[in-house]
Amino acid sequence: MAFLELLFPPDDPITKILLRIAKIADRDKVRTYLVGGAIRDRILGHKTKDIDITVVGNGIEFAKSIAHSLRLKRILEYPRFGTAMVPYHDIIIEVASARSEQYLDNSRKPSVSQGSLYEDLARRDFTINALAMSLNENSMYELSDHFQGLHDLDAGIIRTPLDPVTTFSEDPLRMLRAIRFSSQLGFTIEDETFRAINKVKDRMAIISQERITEELTKILKVPRKPSRAFLLMKKCGLLDIILPEIANLDGVDQKNGYHHKDVFHHTLQVLDNIAEKTDKFELRFTALIHDIAKPQTKYYVEGKGWTFHGHEELGARMVKPLCRRLKLSNKVMEYAEKMTRLHLRPIAIADEGVTDSAVRRLCVDAGEEIDDLITLCRADITSKNPRKVAEYTANFNRVVDKIIEVEEKDRMRAFQSPVRGDEIMKLCNLEPGPAVGHIKTAIEEAILSGEIENTYETAKTYLESHKDQLLSKI
Repeated sequence: MAFLELLFPPDDPITKILLRIAKIADRDKVRTYLVGGAIRDRILGHKTKDIDITVVGNGIEFAKSIAHSLRLKRILEYPRFGTAMVPYHDIIIEVASARSEQYLDNSRKPSVSQGSLYEDLARRDFTINALAMSLNENSMYELSDHFQGLHDLDAGIIRTPLDPVTTFSEDPLRMLRAIRFSSQLGFTIEDETFRAINKVKDRMAIISQERITEELTKILKVPRKPSRAFLLMKKCGLLDIILPEIANLDGVDQKNGYHHKDVFHHTLQVLDNIAEKTDKFELRFTALIHDIAKPQTKYYVEGKGWTFHGHEELGARMVKPLCRRLKLSNKVMEYAEKMTRLHLRPIAIADEGVTDSAVRRLCVDAGEEIDDLITLCRADITSKNPRKVAEYTANFNRVVDKIIEVEEKDRMRAFQSPVRGDEIMKLCNLEPGPAVGHIKTAIEEAILSGEIENTYETAKTYLESHKDQLLSKI
């Protein structure tokens, strides 16, 4: 079809590789096709980087022919599935034999056998990914579209090629992929397909946590409104299985005329607010979980209404087991734990009085993440009352102005005692040990409280004049 040829111009790096593969296909007399995401993304006008090739024949042998043509010495072979990976610079070429699959009830690993192109496309997750473009000379750029994928791309629909219950039962991760594609592309999941998710959602139990987390990570990285995916997960019941901590935020309690804001929808608004400012995964993940302890700390106070006292501390303690269950890195875990613990501090400082001492302590506790904390706190202002928004924003701006002022004055981000350990040992006649650390901490506390300035001369004078007092407390 001529329109596909227009989408793969001759000077395009991907096209050049495809034309090379086409020559190999004709030389070896193998029916060869470009399939799936590369076609979908080109039609949608998105960039493509990876190439999926299907051959009606031996995929591994064909991959070896590609590697030889590209002067590559090795490929990654997966004989059980008849597939191979050919890494070429920053492009991954995946080659697979056209195949049919049969699944056992208790596993997502299929029994694989060679099949026709139709059988291969039928086993794919969605119609928009079940497109194939011929790479043989007599039919170059010809599109095979057995399941109306082109129509669904045009209509913005996510739909399975075959019965969705069967498709999702065979590989339950496809349910999460449906939601991810819907969120990424702004497509609608077809009604029967969406209903099928609720019917077989419990099949997610056979999917490894690593694969689930990979999809969740992609969802959180969606450029705009990642909240859409979480609303869909909640509606179909997947969220209760995958992230019950977030699902539990849903609902509003009322008592004596008081009601609290729905924490689930507030959280999603914070997530979207963050997504408008940054694509940093750690910060987006923290936006999603920063209020996870609110259900456990919810308490009604007569005459005042609902409170969530201590939810930031309890939430921080919940982060570690959550991240370990999700198999996220220690870096993400430590970042989210710190940010969850601190997310109320800036507004608390505004309420209690914006002093240099309070701001110094916040800067030290937040460290290099102070800017991220400010971004999170701004995103956390989601009231629909313009007067409240203006009030909260004004208070918060006072804190931010003070942070800038104190940072410029004290250079607090890499804060530590200006008097180093070796000099403390010399002035106090101490051997290396805990006592040196205690004295350093005392000097730092004096600076943080505003008792002395953050300079070497002032800190040394303080140590000399308070040496005996400090030593008596060790």
